[in-house]
Amino acid sequence: MGRLSGFKYRQIIRKLKKLGFYFDRQAAGSHEIWYNPATNKDTTIPNHASNMPEGTLRAILKQANIEPDEFLDKSFC
Repeated sequence: MGRLSGFKYRQIIRKLKKLGFYFDRQAAGSHEIWYNPATNKDTTIPNHASNMPEGTLRAILKQANIEPDEFLDKSFC
């Protein structure tokens, strides 16, 4: 298991909010679009109850232009 494994949807959202993202709109099915007006970036996040696969979280971070270290440095509420 890598450093980005084992995160749940709520944990990811909490960290994205600290990085300036907010819920923009509902996408297809259980997916949501989150947007950061400061960086003009958006990312699609699946809203599932289980842990997010590491590859999916890496894709979310890449889409949002967030380095994994920056994501991991944001402390939880």
